[in-house]
Amino acid sequence: MELLAPMRLYTLSKRHFVLVFVVFLICFGLTVFIGIAGPKIISEQESGDQLFGKNLSVKTGPYNLLSPPLTTYSQQLWLTCLMQAEHSSVGDFRQPFEINVELKGVMQDASVIHINDVHRKSRTLHCRAVSKCDEIIMLHLGYLNYTQYQVRVSFKGLENITSEFKVNFVWKTYNPTFSQVEIWFRFVFVVLTFMVTCMFAHSLRKFSMRDWGIEQKWMSILLPLLLLYNDPFFPLSFLVNSWFPGMLDTFFQALFLCALLLFWLCVYHGIRVQGERKCLTFYLPKLIIVGLLWLSAVTLGIWQTVYELQDPTYSYKVDIANFQGMKVFFLIVVSLYILYLIFLIVRACSELRNMPYSDLRLKFLTALTFVVLVISMVILYLRFGAKALQDNFVAELSTHYQNSAEFLSFYGLLNFYLYTLAFVYSPSKNALYDSQLKDNPAFSMLNDSDDEVIYGSDYEEMPLQNGRAIKATAKYQDASDSD
Repeated sequence: MELLAPMRLYTLSKRHFVLVFVVFLICFGLTVFIGIAGPKIISEQESGDQLFGKNLSVKTGPYNLLSPPLTTYSQQLWLTCLMQAEHSSVGDFRQPFEINVELKGVMQDASVIHINDVHRKSRTLHCRAVSKCDEIIMLHLGYLNYTQYQVRVSFKGLENITSEFKVNFVWKTYNPTFSQVEIWFRFVFVVLTFMVTCMFAHSLRKFSMRDWGIEQKWMSILLPLLLLYNDPFFPLSFLVNSWFPGMLDTFFQALFLCALLLFWLCVYHGIRVQGERKCLTFYLPKLIIVGLLWLSAVTLGIWQTVYELQDPTYSYKVDIANFQGMKVFFLIVVSLYILYLIFLIVRACSELRNMPYSDLRLKFLTALTFVVLVISMVILYLRFGAKALQDNFVAELSTHYQNSAEFLSFYGLLNFYLYTLAFVYSPSKNALYDSQLKDNPAFSMLNDSDDEVIYGSDYEEMPLQNGRAIKATAKYQDASDSD
């Protein structure tokens, strides 16, 4: 006799549900408090001020800049330029100009290595009425091969500006202290995820895979992807001076996040579509929508990395002519995904509200996911404000975490979300014994508890999935009639 794999979700009382949410929020709050006490992520060092005035050499340069000493824990290096008007009477204006950047590396023995020829890039100086101009990224190095860098910067096209400006160059790297904290917390999350994955697989070992629920099948996919999201290969970036570990981390993050988006679509649709789910009609539309999101994210990440290897001054927002088109395309696909997900949720709620078993699955997933999304939106708003989708479209310096609390809150939120789902979707300790009793209709009515009457029996799923319970009940009734 084949067994169905039940879920711990069916055996939880209302008090247990409240406890699950409380434990989830406590674990998330703990990571936030640890992050608040942690170090700042970005370390900054100014390279000096210059005044824009009547002296044309100040407006054109060149500026000879030397980076601070770097270690492997510095991870990456940015050079930014911030111009500020000396007088607040300067109005809002834009001035196109050209930057010339030459890069050299300093070895440990103080020898200087020429890295790249002079790179010429067009940029736009945008100053607002408050006399503060937008920050301009001069160059970005995704990995560090030298202990220090020498940069020669000059401008062309700013000679006609009559106002006086103050020019300030700033070196930015990852804080070495934060890099050590990041290594340890990624390691902790990797270990916890591995343990949860093994425990979840162990709890389902006595049940055939074809008898798993759709949530259990998806958790067997999401938990290994969460392991990759936490990136067990992250320490390689401190051992190998290469672009590969960073690109691997970007690939894993995009893969997990898109798999999570696909999980929501499949569960909200599959929870009301029992039996065989055809690939062409059930999975293909969802794969197309989520696949386009994944392709957009990975394309931009790989594009940026590849071009930065050849040109450290490269910026996709400025140097890709089709960036605005990609941005519009991405937002259209995101809007389509949100509308499709809302449609599936509303359809599932309307069809399953009178089915205690399916209604419980629907309510729990929706409630927990809603809490996670609300927390995520609050963090994004506090981090970016109203400009979250304007100037900060995809990951760059301006969208990197600014403190340890932001880093740990996002990582902790997604990890504890998956841990909670794995707990409620795994079978309980007595699941095998209960399933053997409840597969027999003669015992099913005798063993229904009060919680099952309220929330739905574990095996109300049986007639929805494969019809074996219906056949067993019919056979039992025929035997009773003959008697």
